[in-house]
Amino acid sequence: MRIEFLKLYTPNVRAQFRFYSEVLRLPVEKLSEEKFRVKAGFSILEFEEDKNATPYHIAFHIPANQEGKALQWLKERVKILPDDGKEIIDFPAWQARSVYFYDEDSNILEFISRRHMYESASEEFSSANIKGISEIGLATSNVEEQFNFLNSEFGLTKVTGDYEHFCATGDDEGLFIIINKEQKDWIPVGDKAYPSPFEIKISLQNAIFGASFKHERLSLL
Repeated sequence: MRIEFLKLYTPNVRAQFRFYSEVLRLPVEKLSEEKFRVKAGFSILEFEEDKNATPYHIAFHIPANQEGKALQWLKERVKILPDDGKEIIDFPAWQARSVYFYDEDSNILEFISRRHMYESASEEFSSANIKGISEIGLATSNVEEQFNFLNSEFGLTKVTGDYEHFCATGDDEGLFIIINKEQKDWIPVGDKAYPSPFEIKISLQNAIFGASFKHERLSLL
């Protein structure tokens, strides 16, 4: 599953524009005073202004074994969010390592390096090494309902977790991180998980599918 397009909402559209263009140094296109798009590898990330918007969790793929280089690059630009003092967090079951940080909305951003994906052509790290969006967090009070939608409409399956507390759904290329907002917070620092609305387009077997998440429910676009 590849995340081709993801639309989020922001209460600070100008600050977010500056962050993605000047701090992360990604290509950014201004669509209007209230909306802009970011080119992040194979993915398009769009932000639209909403003064009542709440934070998200988003992950980006980076090349295999580049988490150390990415950490140093990020430390020149942002504050790193550690987990129990560790700036690089190991996920052995996923063959992955991650680094976490905030953008201007306190969205929890993650650079994830999977040891079996996206070999790097360069030893140095830059924004050009961001390969695409890897994950979108989906906070809900009914994990099983959201999983069932993704399974029945798109054929996505559970990678890990359960249907009550946490369910990573999709595959290594793209994941919905579904959590029960009544029982879990976002790692690594325990931020509150909000059922923040989003729109998404994914590609599966050369076809594009769209969905929206609003009022804690997924529906087709």
